[in-house]
Amino acid sequence: MKDIVRAMLAIVIVCILLFVANDYLNKSSGKAKSDTVTIYNWGEYIDPDLLTQFEDETGYRVVYETFDSNEAMMTKIEQGGTSYDVVVPSEYAIEKMAENDLLVPIDYAKIPNFSNLDPYFLDLSFDPDNKFSIPYFWGTVGIVYNPSLLDGQTFERWEDLWDPSLKGKVLLVDSAREIIGLSLNNLGYSLNSTDENELNEAAANLKKLTPNVKAIIGDEVTPLMINKEAAVAVTWSGQAADMMFENEDLDYSIPEEGSNLWFDNMVIPKTVANLDGAHAFINFMLDAEVSAQNADYVGYSIPNAAAVAIMDEEVTSDERFYPMEEDRAKLEVYNNLGLEMLGVYNELFLEFKMAAN
Repeated sequence: MKDIVRAMLAIVIVCILLFVANDYLNKSSGKAKSDTVTIYNWGEYIDPDLLTQFEDETGYRVVYETFDSNEAMMTKIEQGGTSYDVVVPSEYAIEKMAENDLLVPIDYAKIPNFSNLDPYFLDLSFDPDNKFSIPYFWGTVGIVYNPSLLDGQTFERWEDLWDPSLKGKVLLVDSAREIIGLSLNNLGYSLNSTDENELNEAAANLKKLTPNVKAIIGDEVTPLMINKEAAVAVTWSGQAADMMFENEDLDYSIPEEGSNLWFDNMVIPKTVANLDGAHAFINFMLDAEVSAQNADYVGYSIPNAAAVAIMDEEVTSDERFYPMEEDRAKLEVYNNLGLEMLGVYNELFLEFKMAAN
């Protein structure tokens, strides 16, 4: 009898150990349970209250992680160590991920709130027919400035950054596509140019800007502009909106030569472990009230027409952040230039940075 008890006890212990080991292996390999939705997003890019609301409404548990660059995110997805269910890459990264078979097609039967989106922001070059992606936020690259520090000077054109009166006053974002792109636009070229002569001309043009450059930095631009430690900065529209909320002296403009129209979209990566949960989360974020609340928290422009209709008209009528369709015609979406051409952009930008420091 004792032998039988010992045998049964041994079996129970083995089962417990196997369960614990399996749970550990799943966690260490990033495998999610079916009641978990794992989100991989940019930092400060969602209202945390919405994650709780999603959990309460659906019964799913959210695991939320952040990244600071498309490149870091793509490397993580390629490695496949964590079972991310929803990721929020930018447009050129989506194109690259699709080419590398890193995305799962969207099942639109599970996304009824897709009808809330403005058709203008759909079926774009980086993802025809939105096979893999659904727009989340959008915006522009432009110039934020403090007229009180500039004797009322405004910035209607990129060319205005080269004004000699701005010596040592201009902040630039530390990003090759944005800075090489603004120089290309300033010269009348596409910010997706792959023409060697145009790129060299843009690089030479940037070198003329170096006396005006105060610094080439990242997120530090926000406190510097808010605290009046800098007068002018090239930045993204959402970041500019954050600055303007804290400092009413600031203004933002989209230069008339043209600029970047960027998108961050929700996608389902190949690492997905909870396909139903991924679709449920995307559909939740497309709800009009949810999307409006998220836009109010994050401060960026949204492509959700149903949400825009219920938002504060003072916000949605501000053409600096919700430009009219005819004004958007001069804006370009970044194309995936490929590794070789992206290397050319990065090399030219590095040379400019060295000259500006």
